[in-house]
Amino acid sequence: MNVEHHDLHHEFPEHAEAIHALKVGNNHFSKLFSEYHTLTSQIEAFEANDSPVADATLEEMKKQRLKLKDELYAMLLVQQT
Repeated sequence: MNVEHHDLHHEFPEHAEAIHALKVGNNHFSKLFSEYHTLTSQIEAFEANDSPVADATLEEMKKQRLKLKDELYAMLLVQQT
């Protein structure tokens, strides 16, 4: 199965410098980034291996990842100003 990568650097390549700056300089961003990365890795592993996981579970994980991505993106936009 072809798995699309959703790490923040693929999602927001234009914000690479801000991502790095926030990861090292903002504890809250760093914590959310870590959660996002862990969740993305789990989702991609399930999809790549066709692991037996309930559709509802996978959808909930994806919703949580989207919520984290929205929070991280909002912080990136503030960083850019």
